[in-house]
Amino acid sequence: MKLSVYHIAEADNWPSIERDGLLSAQALFERAGARPEDCAAVEKHRAVRAVLSDGTVIRDQSPMPPSALKPCLRGLTPTQWYRLLNGKVFFWFDEDRVGRHLHACRRTAQIVLTIDAEALLARHAARASVAPFNTGNARRKPAVRGRATFVPWMTWRASGWRSESDGLGTSLRSKSHKPAELTIDHAVPDILDFVVARREVTAAN
Repeated sequence: MKLSVYHIAEADNWPSIERDGLLSAQALFERAGARPEDCAAVEKHRAVRAVLSDGTVIRDQSPMPPSALKPCLRGLTPTQWYRLLNGKVFFWFDEDRVGRHLHACRRTAQIVLTIDAEALLARHAARASVAPFNTGNARRKPAVRGRATFVPWMTWRASGWRSESDGLGTSLRSKSHKPAELTIDHAVPDILDFVVARREVTAAN
C-alpha cells in the first residue's frame, strides 16, 4: 500500500494551485507583489485569515498567539517561529487530523488533496522535514518546540526523533511515534504530478 499524505486548501485557492502549485505563505506574499514592509507579515501572528491583492487566501494562526507560544519555544522567539512556519508547505499524514482541520475550517469551502507521498519525496526529499505534532497549535499544554522540531526526512529515516531530542533537550520519542506533519520548504510547484485524489468540502451553514 502506497504512503499518502494530505493537504487542505481554501477552495478559492484552487486556480492558484493549478497554475503555480502549492506555495508557502511567504511565497504567496512574494508572488502577490507585496512590498518589503508588507512581507514582514510573515513574522507576525495572523489572528484572522488574510486575502492578498491577487485574491489568494492565507489561513489565520489563531491557535498559536504569541502569549501561548512563548512558554513552549526553545531558542526562538514567536516572530522567528512564525517566519519558520510561513516558509513551509504542510501536509498531514493522518486522516483523523484532516477531519479535525476541516472542522476548524468549516466556515469556508475547502479542497482536500491526497498526495502520493513516495513520489513527492522521491523528487523533493532534500527540502522535506517531518514534525511529531501539529506545529500550528500552541493551545492546551503545547509541546516544546524550536527549529529541531522539524526533522529532515532523511535524518528521520536514519535516526528517528534523535535530532529533535538533542536539539531541544527533550526526551527521545519512541521509534513507533509517527510523524504528524510532512513539510516541504518554500513551494511545491509540481504538486499536480503527485495528486491522486481531489475532494471538495462545502462550507457549513
